[in-house]
Amino acid sequence: MPIAQLTFEVGIEHAQSLKDRRQVVRSLKDKLRHGFNVSVAELDEALVWNRATIGVAAINSSRDYLLGQMQEVERAAERILLTLGGAVLDSQVDVID
Repeated sequence: MPIAQLTFEVGIEHAQSLKDRRQVVRSLKDKLRHGFNVSVAELDEALVWNRATIGVAAINSSRDYLLGQMQEVERAAERILLTLGGAVLDSQVDVID
């Protein structure tokens, strides 16, 4: 059964502290998790306040469905981050059969 993984780097230019960063990351993760029924996790340590790496994973019997879902998740993340003062800087989708 195919598994899709979306990894993207988030830039949070207004973040002046770890608290600012954490607020944006937590809100993004919660909205993606509830909106798409996917697993979402922060993949890096909080060493830099204005950057974060987020991982999203999903499983389904259809590879095409997973690719479409990951594209929708990425577009939603971009919209959500615009409202939170952030941006998707880079992204990558992998599907494991």
